[in-house]
Amino acid sequence: MITKRLREGVRSGEITCSVRIWMSPRVIAGNRYRMGEGQIEVNSIEPICLPDITPQLARESGFLGVLDLLKVAKHGKGEKIFLARFHYIPPKSRRSPRASKRASPNASVPHVFTFSCERVRTLKLQPARQTGSDFHPDRRSQRFVRPTAPS
Repeated sequence: MITKRLREGVRSGEITCSVRIWMSPRVIAGNRYRMGEGQIEVNSIEPICLPDITPQLARESGFLGVLDLLKVAKHGKGEKIFLARFHYIPPKSRRSPRASKRASPNASVPHVFTFSCERVRTLKLQPARQTGSDFHPDRRSQRFVRPTAPS
């Protein structure tokens, strides 16, 4: 979505919009798209008309002027003009796989498993309340522990 010469301006926050000429929108508001190491999150995308492209909008998009912008904005046979507003999300610091295993919350808790709900009923397991997050993002499985015998 962003040409290489504009990426530094996007990373610094100077460029927060882009004008594109497409047949239909190629991005969705709220979605994130990879850009180098980081990501771009699209805040909005709206159709605009050619008179809406002003020299000020061209400069906001990182171009010298309207003609410079229009040369880059055209993609294929597109005839509809779209204005996408976005913000840059820098990459998170990456840890080595070994470090993340050592820092795992389950490392010190014995007998913690992840199963589908059907398997839990079969094994008669109980939810692991003492471990961090009980639910996985897909909410189809949950962490469980084997019940301990009362002492």
